[in-house]
Amino acid sequence: MQPLPPIFVLNSLDASVSVIDPVRWVETARIPTGKEPHHLYLTPDEKSLVVANALGDSLTFLDPRTAQVQRVVRDISDPYHLRFSPDMKWLVTAANRLDHVDFYRWDGQQPTLAKRVTTAKTPSHLWIDARSTTVYSTMQDSDELVAIDLATQVITARVRTGAMPADVYGSPDGKRLYIGLTGSDSVEVFDISAGPPRNMALIKTGKGAHAFRGAGDKRHLYVSNRVANTIGKIDMQTQQLVETYPAPGGPDCMDVSADGRYIYVSSRWARKLSVIDTVEKKVVRQVNVGKSPHGVWTLAHAPR
Repeated sequence: MQPLPPIFVLNSLDASVSVIDPVRWVETARIPTGKEPHHLYLTPDEKSLVVANALGDSLTFLDPRTAQVQRVVRDISDPYHLRFSPDMKWLVTAANRLDHVDFYRWDGQQPTLAKRVTTAKTPSHLWIDARSTTVYSTMQDSDELVAIDLATQVITARVRTGAMPADVYGSPDGKRLYIGLTGSDSVEVFDISAGPPRNMALIKTGKGAHAFRGAGDKRHLYVSNRVANTIGKIDMQTQQLVETYPAPGGPDCMDVSADGRYIYVSSRWARKLSVIDTVEKKVVRQVNVGKSPHGVWTLAHAPR
């Protein structure tokens, strides 16, 4: 039997990645990165896990199966958040401190800067639609959602949001966007089926609504409520909150086990990875990691 791949946790204030064994539930390694690693994303060929080091202006490439460092790409301006386009042609990064979104052509190995788009104050999280036509970015400190045409890198829409929009998630049918309002207690829902994004619903989930992860069933969506210390479960068909789980220590980024039962969440203020059993509705284990844990990811995850 193949061993389970590790769980990766980014320690933003330690400039490192904790590697967690999901069988023994111990940290087996701590890998140095550039300064302030916040988010991570798998390359389109699934051979590398890319860690974005915001203050390090670099990307660290890791083997998602062995946790070995493959290489470091430098001169990437303030990569706070990142996403590859589904057509595998683009790498897009959000420069959180510098107020721009960067578009890099991706040849499978090396990102090449094509255009830098000045946005608004503090671009936070990105989403790219399934057709690789539009990039959506939240503006954390100007309370906006910006839509950018991927082919031309031109802003096509700018709409107001609630307070401190953070993570953004597109519904499986491509018709809606979900935005976590970290400065509020809700998730805002936008209709993107035709024309500019249009506000259609507000779902109260808990204070500090922040990051998303799909539950794996194409219907439900988890949101971490950082201030409320909970994780909410949203039904994307009814736009209703259907479940809430305890999540101590300032829950932030998440991943979901391959069978869909467990949520792996970084407890930002407690320096731990917390594991939540969604059947028993409680935290069943915690693993010590580094300072200010943020991004969480494993190859053995529920269907995206």
